[in-house]
Amino acid sequence: MHPIILTLVTYLPLLGGLAILLAKGAPETADRTGRWIALWTSLAVLALSVVMWVGFDPQIPGAQYETQLAWMPNFGISYHTGVDGVSLVFVLLTAFLTPLSIGAGWRSVQGRACDFMAAVMFLETALMGLFSALDLVVFYMFYEATLIPASLMIGVWGGPKRIWASLQFFLFTFGGSLFMLVALVAMWNMAGTTDIPALMQGHFSLSVQCWLLMAFVIAFGVKLPLFPLHAWLPDAYTEAPTPTTALLSGVLSKTGAYGLLRFGVLMFPDAVHRFAPYILPLGVIAIIYAAFIAFAQKDMKKVIAYSSFSHMGMIAVGLFTLNAEGVDGAIYQMLSHGVVIAALFFCVAAIAWRAETRDISALGGVAFRMPALASLAMLFTMANVGLPGTGSFVGELLVLMGAIHVSFWLALLAGTTMIMGAVYMLALYRDVIFGSVKGTVSLLRDLTPAEMMVLVPLAVVTLWMGVHPASFTSLFDPVIVHALGAPNQEAMAHTAHQVIAAR
Repeated sequence: MHPIILTLVTYLPLLGGLAILLAKGAPETADRTGRWIALWTSLAVLALSVVMWVGFDPQIPGAQYETQLAWMPNFGISYHTGVDGVSLVFVLLTAFLTPLSIGAGWRSVQGRACDFMAAVMFLETALMGLFSALDLVVFYMFYEATLIPASLMIGVWGGPKRIWASLQFFLFTFGGSLFMLVALVAMWNMAGTTDIPALMQGHFSLSVQCWLLMAFVIAFGVKLPLFPLHAWLPDAYTEAPTPTTALLSGVLSKTGAYGLLRFGVLMFPDAVHRFAPYILPLGVIAIIYAAFIAFAQKDMKKVIAYSSFSHMGMIAVGLFTLNAEGVDGAIYQMLSHGVVIAALFFCVAAIAWRAETRDISALGGVAFRMPALASLAMLFTMANVGLPGTGSFVGELLVLMGAIHVSFWLALLAGTTMIMGAVYMLALYRDVIFGSVKGTVSLLRDLTPAEMMVLVPLAVVTLWMGVHPASFTSLFDPVIVHALGAPNQEAMAHTAHQVIAAR
């Protein structure tokens, strides 16, 4: 397939955003025009992404749909983009969630809706560019570009504490990315290029790898987030409008995990197994700590926010098991988590928008007034818990299969996410959906056809990922197996096990 298709997928949202900003007319007319331009543009991007998927050859471990243009040749910097199996699944996730987020914000985003939709379009372009970048400078530029629209969407259209939430999100992420910039410059100074495939073949000394990996762990650990770099997450997820929260938790947090995989596990194989015994406990702490905090929350949205943090700890564990099963599981968990967590935020928003409250104690008996929502919310709740038949179960199973190679106790502690997740998610479902009808719940009306069009595709994909996981694992598994190699992954897992046992 021609590489122009990846260029269209990346920059069509940018053109859509500019078209929205240039739209003329009264505020109501401009908002309506902006919504429709954003929706049709995002659907076109989704269609093109599916075409990329169909034309992709998973047996080729290298990049496909490549474009390389001379940019600063004297400095070894070029505009180099392309996708391998790992990149492609995140391009598909971004393309899938963006039109659904636009649909979710169709009525809930009031005031300057055209500007909001333009910000969504700009964020989609930044994410597509980030996941397809094959030059470190290009990656850094798109990574930083995600900050501007995301911060604006939180700070302008968010809740009462939106300014503080936006400021925290910006400062944490921008501060973390400073370490990435320093690592980028150091790698360029040593290798004379910022081309990622060339850097993957570079032979850095162990001490240099350790310093570079530390910089990348800090930079991407903030976005993941990795404990204890998570302070921005509760306010950002809670105060952001629902479409933004869905994109933050569903896709933007995955950029941190993607960066750790691309510029950690795969680029610095010697240093990464030195770091694994320290990163793995942080992942376990995140799983357990966030689960306890989630159970204590009184706000529906905060429960889901801390649930997301807990599951991202599971992803960190999978990445640093350093074997194909664990890394495959981490990638699969990223995809399934992106779908499920966005769906849960949409369900919470549908109730809160009608009842005008997110307070769990003020709600009850929603199933009697909203049976369609109750049914879909049950599916997504079970998926978040890791019920067999859903995508989350496949991801968690693969992570545990990878963790058991490292340590029995690591697998056992990481597996507590299923038990503790069941406790707080089923408690939330029981209190809000069942029980006696409280307050304004008696006045609620069930999901509209437009809301069903947002939630039903998420339900279908959740079940599809649980029933036929090979649809997705076949894309990225060859890349991971080729990059790690069976002997290498066994050696790294053995080393990690020895260090953990010694500690």
